[in-house]
Amino acid sequence: MQYICVFCGSSPGINPEYTSIAQCLGRTLVQQGFGLVYGGGNIGLMGILASTVLEAGGKVIGVIPRQLAEQELAHSQLTTIHIVETMHERKALMAKHSSGFISLPGGFGTLEECCEMLTWAQLKIHEKPCGILNCLGFFDGLLGFLDHQVKQGFVTPKNRALVLEATDPESLLALMKPHLCPDGITNLA
Repeated sequence: MQYICVFCGSSPGINPEYTSIAQCLGRTLVQQGFGLVYGGGNIGLMGILASTVLEAGGKVIGVIPRQLAEQELAHSQLTTIHIVETMHERKALMAKHSSGFISLPGGFGTLEECCEMLTWAQLKIHEKPCGILNCLGFFDGLLGFLDHQVKQGFVTPKNRALVLEATDPESLLALMKPHLCPDGITNLA
């Protein structure tokens, strides 16, 4: 089974549509035969997404730092949970178990994880697709900023094309499927 890693908020956000899109993505992953890898939390969009995948009969791998697990923020029903010591270990293990990455709405952590996976792709640490699910225009500002980086000569058009984007889960997974890679990162130190 291939797993898709999803980065998303530990908050549900103020618009109920964010919850709806997380649930839609969770059901779509299961319908298309994918498992979920995510940050292991039981709150916000993270918890909603994981619970939806589990309720639909899917498999979920959670990776959570010990500090957060000790605060009782770990989802208790996951197929597999890995407790790690650092955020870097968390991201590396999530990436190792994933064939591709999707970012849903979220905060600083989501943005950082999305950008780190894009940086790893740019540096050829992995060749896995990086998708942004741009529901309600949540990522319009970020996508515009990426275009501005290209115009200003800081990001090449080739590297800008590493960002796959769509407004619904089915379309995003269709863009990602031709680029899905087997588990594992070979070049991560």
